[in-house]
Amino acid sequence: MLRFLTKLHNWGFSINLAQIKFDLNRLLFSFLLILGILVGNAQETTTDTLKKAVDTLSLPPTATPFQDSILRIINLNPYFTVQVDSVLMYDLQINKPAENFYWFMKNAPVGVKIDRNSGLLYFKAEKSFFKSGKLKFDLPYTVEVGVQNLRDPKEKYESSFTIMFYSTEVVVSKLKPTVGNILLLEEGDSIKFRVQCEEGSFPVEQITIVTNEPISNFKSVNKCNDEFSWMVPYDFIRDNDTARKTLILQFIATDKFRNRDTSTVKLIIKPGINYIQKNLEHQQVASEMKKYVTNLKLTFYVISTNIKNNKKTRTGFDITGSTTAFMGTLLSTSGTSTSAKNAGKVLPSVGLSLVPVKEAVSPNKVQEQNTASQVRATIKRLDYMLTENMLIGDKDPDILPKTKKLREELKQAQLQLVDLPLVEFDPRFSQEDAEKYFNNPKVNKKYKLKVN
Repeated sequence: MLRFLTKLHNWGFSINLAQIKFDLNRLLFSFLLILGILVGNAQETTTDTLKKAVDTLSLPPTATPFQDSILRIINLNPYFTVQVDSVLMYDLQINKPAENFYWFMKNAPVGVKIDRNSGLLYFKAEKSFFKSGKLKFDLPYTVEVGVQNLRDPKEKYESSFTIMFYSTEVVVSKLKPTVGNILLLEEGDSIKFRVQCEEGSFPVEQITIVTNEPISNFKSVNKCNDEFSWMVPYDFIRDNDTARKTLILQFIATDKFRNRDTSTVKLIIKPGINYIQKNLEHQQVASEMKKYVTNLKLTFYVISTNIKNNKKTRTGFDITGSTTAFMGTLLSTSGTSTSAKNAGKVLPSVGLSLVPVKEAVSPNKVQEQNTASQVRATIKRLDYMLTENMLIGDKDPDILPKTKKLREELKQAQLQLVDLPLVEFDPRFSQEDAEKYFNNPKVNKKYKLKVN
């Protein structure tokens, strides 16, 4: 309607649009008011014919408020970390009035305290606890805490918490061997000692051994309080080495953060005596010397027997020649017949002619006699050396010089008699006969030196 009137106005018709709009609004308002009144009256006169539903469900009973009647700790922290030189104060609380309750702890570390009336947990982490070893860093301590009703013994509550201490100051653990820094040993000696630890901020996790010389057959050290053991072998010092040799043992300890500590032990090793081997060497040299002496005695027996037989032959020639000459003299002087006197003149010449025959048949064995004397002197000297250099016990400290002396004497005797053919076996003689002849007093008197 308004659009149509507007177009008429635009075409030139004389129309009062404002008055028309005002009238239309009043008409619309009156229409709406009458319509509202009619609708309200219609609702009041309408009868509700639907039957209302009845709620047959029963409501639950009203819940009673929660009553916290079981004793418990309401603010327990299960884990505490405490720095060294700091103070821990923690007020433990329960769900009941604290007047009639008693607080206690079990397995508490040194210095951890609790107020038995209020439940105030207190600890001052002093360094002295850790330096003395009573407390350790990075080690969890489980503490049992409880509260007890003083009027009702059945009403109590126990729980636990963990406390661990740490330090930002790193103290390196130290190694402490149970021996000094310098030890003097000999080949064949055994050494045993333990490597102990003086623990610092962190415990030692591994121990390594470093040496300046390769060694074997030793008991290694891997952790604190392990034992190091080693026997010095007899061939540790080589022939081209000096008289002493130094073995440096370095024990290096490390913790989980690779902090290190090194402890050094110096072993000064001297040449030692392998008594098992040296006893065998001495026995071998002594056995060779005894065998050589035995052969020399048999040789001396053979030489002396030949000299004795030769002497008997020469003595026979001398007696025969002397007897013949003497008989010739008797016959030539006291003979009654001419033939007897003539024979007496010839017999001295016959006796005299036996002298060249004696020298041709059995010449004087001066060289053999000297050889026999030299052999006897050598036997006496070697027997004396065997007695003088015999071992005293299984571990004679002079075994090395004694063995060396026997070896030198044996070599010298062999060089002196290098041209002498040794008699090791003769069917005519035995070793027992040679030994008996050598110890015969008459033979000793014969070869004994005489001083005029």
